[in-house]
Amino acid sequence: MLTELLGKPVMIRTYSAGVHFGTLAKFETAGSEYSVKLTDANRIYSWSGACSLSQLSLEGSKDQESKISVQVPSIYLKAIEVIEMTDFALDNLRAIPTWRSDKK
Repeated sequence: MLTELLGKPVMIRTYSAGVHFGTLAKFETAGSEYSVKLTDANRIYSWSGACSLSQLSLEGSKDQESKISVQVPSIYLKAIEVIEMTDFALDNLRAIPTWRSDKK
């Protein structure tokens, strides 16, 4: 059950919204998916330096080529996979420069 992950860093995979990471603030079971709320959340547009989300959630990225979006205060998602993250991986991914558009 996800109860033990409340308040912990997690990585979320969705069908249509990609991969996100942040602190699990809330969840509800919705059939084969979970409705989740993440706080201090980032979207991972793409990653390198890890072969899978499993490795990324444990070790972070081995290089700085991953594209991590700006952090949002909270986001609600339909999750098909919830992976607990290590503090090391969280710190590693947060240290990657934010990927953003320079257009104004």
